[in-house]
Amino acid sequence: MSKTLQEILQPSQLTQVLDIGANPIDGDPPYKKMLEAGLCAVTGFEPQPSALEELMRKKGPNESYLPYAVGDGQPHLLNICRWSGMTSLLEPDPAAFSVFELLKPNAEIVHRAPIETKRLDDLQEVMHIDLLKIDIQGGELDVFQSGREKLKTAVAIQTEVSFMTLYKNQPTLGDIDIELRQQGFVPHCFTDIKKFPISPLVVNGDPRQPTNQLLEADIVYVRDFTKPETMTAEQVKQLAMIAHHCYGSIDLVMRLILGLEQTQALAQGESLQYLELLKAGNS
Repeated sequence: MSKTLQEILQPSQLTQVLDIGANPIDGDPPYKKMLEAGLCAVTGFEPQPSALEELMRKKGPNESYLPYAVGDGQPHLLNICRWSGMTSLLEPDPAAFSVFELLKPNAEIVHRAPIETKRLDDLQEVMHIDLLKIDIQGGELDVFQSGREKLKTAVAIQTEVSFMTLYKNQPTLGDIDIELRQQGFVPHCFTDIKKFPISPLVVNGDPRQPTNQLLEADIVYVRDFTKPETMTAEQVKQLAMIAHHCYGSIDLVMRLILGLEQTQALAQGESLQYLELLKAGNS
């Protein structure tokens, strides 16, 4: 019987996942299988009371959730929109919603509430990060910039990025890319790319059918694996666990395992064990 990846790598601890903006509106998180298998622990942050209540109701033994808004550490007004998924510290941009009219009702602000934000580097509840998943409607760059110390341990980041900004002063994909590259990450894959129809044309009678216009995407950045000397052996192991279980990036995993063999952090032959695991279809 082939070994599991955990048996091959023997990481020193469970993968530590940080989920900022954990509101469960977009389906299963990428770490769901790891969580169900007892391979990771999740700390989530969600300032919207109804979303936090839902998370608390469903949480398992390796999950904890807190009501903080993570950002630049300054007080803000939270713009609570008609659709909770568009609630943001940033204000919706009327110019953008005049172009994407179908989204306009969702972006209507129904209430503004004062809110304190906390810098990632100041969060005492977060001691270590392996995987950061973040989706906070335009506030992601503030988190990356205020979390540079905490993110030094991280090996993967899944973030929402915008090609067309929907909020005033919202950072773009380019802004996010520059910051994360400066922190030692490189783009790895898109998990979702959203296109949206430009108003007012309706295609095939479906007002939601897009043609080509990119709107936003979920993109995964990983610690730069072309420079393995910048990672500890444990970081390499954690990246391999995340790449395999969350994203199915088996070529990256193989490269990482071979590197661990070369540095004698793993015994020779574990890469062959990984091939056997893939052939057997096990995890």
